[in-house]
Amino acid sequence: MIYLLSDCGRYLAAKYKKKGALSMERGNAWKVYDQTELEKLDKINETYKNCLDDGKTERECITLAVKKAEAAGYKNLKELQKEHVKLKAGDKVYAVCMDKSIALFIIGQEPLENGMNILGAHIDSPRIDVKQNPLYENEELAYLDTHYYGGIKKYQWVTLPLALHGVIAKKDGTIVPVSIGDEEEDPVFVITDLLVHLASKQLEKKGSVVVEGEKLDLLIGSRPLEQDPSLDQEEKEAVRANVMELLKKYYDMEEEDFLSAELEIVPAGKARDCGLDRSMVLAYGQDDRVCAFTSLFAILDTPQVTRTGCCILVDKEEIGSVGATGMHSRFFENTVAEILALTGDYNDLRLRRTLQNSYMLSSDVSAAFDPNYPSVMEKKNCAYFGKGLVLNKYTGARGKSGSNDANPEYIAQLRKIFDEAKVAFQTAELGKVDEGGGGTIAYIPAAYSMNVIDCGVAVLSMHAPWEITSKSDIYEVEKGYEAFLKNCR
Repeated sequence: MIYLLSDCGRYLAAKYKKKGALSMERGNAWKVYDQTELEKLDKINETYKNCLDDGKTERECITLAVKKAEAAGYKNLKELQKEHVKLKAGDKVYAVCMDKSIALFIIGQEPLENGMNILGAHIDSPRIDVKQNPLYENEELAYLDTHYYGGIKKYQWVTLPLALHGVIAKKDGTIVPVSIGDEEEDPVFVITDLLVHLASKQLEKKGSVVVEGEKLDLLIGSRPLEQDPSLDQEEKEAVRANVMELLKKYYDMEEEDFLSAELEIVPAGKARDCGLDRSMVLAYGQDDRVCAFTSLFAILDTPQVTRTGCCILVDKEEIGSVGATGMHSRFFENTVAEILALTGDYNDLRLRRTLQNSYMLSSDVSAAFDPNYPSVMEKKNCAYFGKGLVLNKYTGARGKSGSNDANPEYIAQLRKIFDEAKVAFQTAELGKVDEGGGGTIAYIPAAYSMNVIDCGVAVLSMHAPWEITSKSDIYEVEKGYEAFLKNCR
């Protein structure tokens, strides 16, 4: 028997009740899909995997988002400003900050000062960055010196095939894109590790120092430069010189250009189906691109709204949401001010009212319950695979430190929206109270006194080079984001 998702909660709750289980227990959404929904689920997940492959850095994510937005009829805010266009209901606009953050708006029928429905997610992910003076040779092996970004277990990054993505900004203003390691014909790179036969002392160390940060240097070459035999003196660092010859050949790059390069080291390889049943996605960067891309899909698939809809995708969340492209910057506020100006309604009071009257889903991932590590979770209040979109009333650490604590009235409204839209959802905390914690961007927009709650997807192996999500949850979260944009008021 096939049950629609509107009946999902009632049916599964009744089923559990008959078994004597708790009525608060959420059911597995896979059990209630019909063939039509399974086809939609597969389509969304294939699109999602392709986006992960094309967006391994913040810049690549923004390039992809702009391409999709323009194809959906969105116009560049800067161009509209030049043309002195007045925005009206139904208009679609986007703005980009330094090629690392983007805000998209679909203008609603209600005045902006009534507030917006906002989807906010981050597109940066834990990784390893190349330092500004990185290239060196040691015993005829060439390396790039590195600095890790965000919270990683350093030992997870050794002996993996790695790719190099980013840009080289040259003094003449030229921006050279770099992408090496993700095409089949590309070489890959690696960070080496000590062989187990000689690792007795290493294996006695704490996990945090098994591999130290300064040992995460990227091996990039071992072949010396072919030199003119007529020269009296050989090049002392011929492997290093050969690397620079290749960089010059393929990227017209001088060594000093490293000073103004932005190069990120990420796992090489494409997003893959995971499991014999193909029910999961294994990929790099799903924290938080799983929420970023589904937020993007949601707003692009929403043709019209009563309240203005917004999707903001930002950088730097993994290091505190700082800098010009993080959520702490004034980019979002300034862009909303510009949108108000193009509607002919700008003043400071209207801007403040617009922000205060808005509703937001701070879309970020949650830790999924892992049966291999049950001791860190409180099973009644954690996220599970296959049980839908995850609502986190609060994040933070221990005594809710650093948390946005969502209002119950807002949560009740969201419950109603999701139930009416047949969206499977669950509520969760990150883990047991004393085990640690984490946070998202929620507390930052909440400073405007708007209603904000963390809302996203459960992830296994979060912050690892390869993370795992459930296809069912990806489908449900995209549905939930669409329902929120259309119906929250």
